[in-house]
Amino acid sequence: MHFETSVDIDAAPETVWNLLKDVERWPDMTASMDRVEVLDEPFTLGSRARVHQPKLPAAVWTVTAYDESRTFTWESRSPGVTTTGAHEIVPTPDGKSTVRLTLDQKGPLAPVFALLAGRLTRRYVVMEAEGLKAKAEQG
Repeated sequence: MHFETSVDIDAAPETVWNLLKDVERWPDMTASMDRVEVLDEPFTLGSRARVHQPKLPAAVWTVTAYDESRTFTWESRSPGVTTTGAHEIVPTPDGKSTVRLTLDQKGPLAPVFALLAGRLTRRYVVMEAEGLKAKAEQG
């Protein structure tokens, strides 16, 4: 399964990045997250976080790519499925931001997971993008 969404945000990339990298506060921005615990400080390449989401088992995500102020990618593994989530900020010419979120699931059980939870997963990614936009535009 591959899912991607983009959102234009009326805020500077620095503002958006500060919200995006503060993963423990994501539950303040979206109902798709109950709790996020950073297991390794500071949050950067190699850091892990345990993410609790409604209707899904808790998952540990490991940061596999990190470019300060621009993007981070993290990965979660469960039996038969590897899920990769990427978060990218693209500065716009007017000093604002476009955020692109992608989610990929691979592995022998990925088709089964997509059938059972694909709609929910896609909805959560959209909720996260909309929540980030709303929070960044608040000031």
